[in-house]
Amino acid sequence: MSEHDQEEQLSSFSVGSGIARFVIVVLSGKGGVGKSTVAANLAVGLSLQGHEVGLLDMDFHGPSIPGMLGLKGSRLGSDGESRIDPAMFGSLRVVSIDFLLQNRDDAVIWRGPMKAGIARQLLESVEWGDLDYLVVDSPPGTGDEPLSIAQLISDPAGALIVTTAQGVSTDDVSRSITFCRRVELPVLGVVENMSGMQCPHCGGEIELFGTGGGEKMAAGMGVDFLGRIPFDPGILSSSDQGRPFVYFDSESSSNMTFGGILEKLIEAAGKVKSKE
Repeated sequence: MSEHDQEEQLSSFSVGSGIARFVIVVLSGKGGVGKSTVAANLAVGLSLQGHEVGLLDMDFHGPSIPGMLGLKGSRLGSDGESRIDPAMFGSLRVVSIDFLLQNRDDAVIWRGPMKAGIARQLLESVEWGDLDYLVVDSPPGTGDEPLSIAQLISDPAGALIVTTAQGVSTDDVSRSITFCRRVELPVLGVVENMSGMQCPHCGGEIELFGTGGGEKMAAGMGVDFLGRIPFDPGILSSSDQGRPFVYFDSESSSNMTFGGILEKLIEAAGKVKSKE
């Protein structure tokens, strides 16, 4: 093994039989802020840039990633023993508890230790291969699932915090930043989602949920603000149709905005890796 390969192996996290060179945990202390939409399009956007990417849906009680990627009804492959093959969206490798349920209407009723065990299995038993990025979509809050992931992953890793501009959102989301500091997970930055909407009739901006709250919260918590994603009906419909907007609507202004956020996120991840 060359010196470069040894350094790369040390600055990575083992996933299954492969490695993840960086883990991005997408967090929000509040539900309904579009966290899973951001996570899905982030993972697809990274893969479109030529990176090897995995997307782990850790929202056991409300898995929405499969629907956003048009993978409803998919099942994880298996070698009949201990290895599990992920579902695929293009070159993106996707794992969700939704793929393991007998019926899509089944309720997942698990306590903390069970969740931690499943999280470990999804990280260690899936044939992820070698990844440049593993994106983890965490459920809202700072409970069992985010804590399990924070305890199971190792450096290099970082958190992307998603909020809306409303005070009721930023107040809760700021606790996610405190959580990251408690578990020593670097915060890559904050994204303000559903930030303003362009009127389809006059072209003026409508502040449906306000604007600027996410940036103000980030400044107050001493973390980077990565940008705003507008409230775009096209994003909503594309998610419902299983067509991530970064893939199917590449010319939209929302996609252009998201591309800028993606570049800042990659830069922030690079800074974290350089400190390892």
